[in-house]
Amino acid sequence: MSQAPAGRAAVLGKPIAHSLSPVLHQAAYDALELDWSYEAVECDEDELEPFLGSLGPSWRGLSLTMPLKQAVLHLLDDVEQLARDVEAANTVVLERGRRRGFNTDVPAFVAALAEAGVERVGFASVLGGGATARSALAALARLGVMEPVVYLRRLELEGRMKQTAERLGQRLSVLPWEIAEEAMVADLVISTVPAGATDQLALRVPKAPGVLFDVVYSPWPTVLARHWSDLGGRVVGGFELLLHQAALQVDLMTGRSAPLAAMREAGEAALATRRR
Repeated sequence: MSQAPAGRAAVLGKPIAHSLSPVLHQAAYDALELDWSYEAVECDEDELEPFLGSLGPSWRGLSLTMPLKQAVLHLLDDVEQLARDVEAANTVVLERGRRRGFNTDVPAFVAALAEAGVERVGFASVLGGGATARSALAALARLGVMEPVVYLRRLELEGRMKQTAERLGQRLSVLPWEIAEEAMVADLVISTVPAGATDQLALRVPKAPGVLFDVVYSPWPTVLARHWSDLGGRVVGGFELLLHQAALQVDLMTGRSAPLAAMREAGEAALATRRR
């Protein structure tokens, strides 16, 4: 075993019991022979600041999920520009008494799509308006999509989505969820909404669908993803997003290259057990 000092890390959010992050990160630490531990901590916005203040020197990093990606920003010492642009930090690196915020969701979107053979996109639509949807906009900008269309279940999120798009140099169209079936004809559809929210849209998948990126990873496949695949469309699932963003977090927290294959194997095994 490596003689490197022991370290601690965790994923925070609410709810959090379902998270696959502990499996992925622990697999990485084991493969890298690091004496590190990683846990899941249920934490909401009100509990976040006290929790951060309680961390000792053994803590190296945090992964953040709903509802903390935006709430954490004002509690950080340094925030990378990408996380500022999308108003979402899903990663906190704890180093020399400072809290540094990063967004690994955006490059993870791009990496997962590249693995599926998608490196440039013409017309794209996004379902949802939360932190993950804002990260999806930034990923689309990197893929050359400068006029995306977003369909919102909560129209009060329109302002924030448009502000994000403006910072990214995009011209965003925002439409109501009631006509979200129109999103299905895009070359790339990114769904950032919870499991079950897109079930009715499955009936509107075109006969020759493009690419669907559905960020849900459990339960999988979603009804929409299954219909999409049955009609011959390419589907990228939420596990790929989770895997790549976790690998980038391992890079940031440990300073070592993440063992992607070991993390994938452990994650797929854990998901297979859940599906039995």
